[in-house]
Amino acid sequence: MAAGDPTATPGVAQSAARIQVERIYLKDLSFESPQAPDIFRGEWKPDVQLDINTRANRLDGSRFEVVLTATLSARLDAEGGGEPRTGLIVEVQQAGVFLVEGVEGPPLQQILAMACPDILFPYVRETVDNIVVKGTFPPFMLAPVDFAALYREALRRHETMAGEKEN
Repeated sequence: MAAGDPTATPGVAQSAARIQVERIYLKDLSFESPQAPDIFRGEWKPDVQLDINTRANRLDGSRFEVVLTATLSARLDAEGGGEPRTGLIVEVQQAGVFLVEGVEGPPLQQILAMACPDILFPYVRETVDNIVVKGTFPPFMLAPVDFAALYREALRRHETMAGEKEN
């Protein structure tokens, strides 16, 4: 990673760390439109929920599999005030094999939780948009995700929970 590298992780010595993408692949993909074809008759103004999760597994030595999972669900208000109707559900598991050398401990966790998902996210975005369009719904472009902020929030929650358990 060179100076000015957008994948640079704060607190990691740039000359010591080496990240290499060995492979990026689609691990799992699911698309559901449980209300089709009835869902196409009404106006398409869904309430959209997006859940993003990451996980990393050491494969061997300095090689890691990082999986970025995005679950998108779009619900429409029911006609007549009943239960909302699910228009579509998309779940994508985009994965990559990364070689990460020269770092361990918290800096390694930061790379796996921030830099690697940043690399995988554009693939998730493209897959979600493509599959939604193939379902004959309007295009859907996922907004950018700040994985550094998500990582910091997860650390904060973990520390809060650890503090509550001590009390």
